[in-house]
Amino acid sequence: MTDLDQTTSRVADATPDNWVYRWLPRAAWPYAQLARLDRPIGWQLLMWPCFWSAGMAAASKAAVGVPESPWLLAWHLVLFFIGAAAMRGAGCTYNDLVDHEIDMAVARTRSRPLPSGRVTRTQAKLFIVAQALVGLLVLLQFNWFTVFLGVASLATVAIYPFAKRFTDWPQFFLGLAFSWGGLMGWAAAFGSLSLAAVVLYAGAIAWTIGYDTIYAHQDKEDDALIGVRSTARLFGDQTKAWLVGLYGLTVILLGVAFALAAVPLVAYAGLLIAALLFGYQIVVLNINDPVQCLALFKFNSKVGAIIFLGLIVSIPFA
Repeated sequence: MTDLDQTTSRVADATPDNWVYRWLPRAAWPYAQLARLDRPIGWQLLMWPCFWSAGMAAASKAAVGVPESPWLLAWHLVLFFIGAAAMRGAGCTYNDLVDHEIDMAVARTRSRPLPSGRVTRTQAKLFIVAQALVGLLVLLQFNWFTVFLGVASLATVAIYPFAKRFTDWPQFFLGLAFSWGGLMGWAAAFGSLSLAAVVLYAGAIAWTIGYDTIYAHQDKEDDALIGVRSTARLFGDQTKAWLVGLYGLTVILLGVAFALAAVPLVAYAGLLIAALLFGYQIVVLNINDPVQCLALFKFNSKVGAIIFLGLIVSIPFA
């Protein structure tokens, strides 16, 4: 393969040395790019609310004298990991189909498989079906309440790609979809929902709006030219002040959820560290530096991991 062939088969917003280019055959590249397998941050951010919810449920069970089996929790986490990767891929492929023409007008996205012509719309639709079937297989491993809850999430996924056309708050609709795992982990453990899970879900929505606002600052100039709306454009130079509110709300709501679930105090240590890391992002953020915006956006996966770790170490397993 020539250097030119390799360059034209890559996308602008993925690192040139990622595993897709090193390990997959070239024919598979466009599909891996549609699923964003070359950019794992997306499925990680989708996964963390699932993990938080599962961890909070296990800690809550232990608090009332019903210790969680480490094997059951591990199995649920494996399922959420696979499901997050599959459904994030299906969602991104769907999003690319909806945004086909918009992506052609934005410098960062015009190299993606659909706008560059390396995948047809029919091929992309078939690929969505394949990924959705993987997600369905994962979902069917849970109790029926969780299965129905998971199916209900498709409504938020369907709406999100259109939100940038009718509201300045598309990040809110992304939050509705990306934070759904905040309900799923609890439902998988209890077969029902509780106020603790709903509050956790709300906290994850605030978190998503915050980190995706930072991400959206990469495209604000192109978005302004083509009329795409976002919280980055809405907040503008007041982004830091909004992030104080959004990230602050995240910490408060997660703290309330932990209290409602009666998780041990050690879980709050992870939340405290996360609060400090949120503050760091706000202090150093330069909304006019796209490279830094992308780096801070990705940094949120570490924040998610720390919150989860705090929950895990608080659980006295059977």
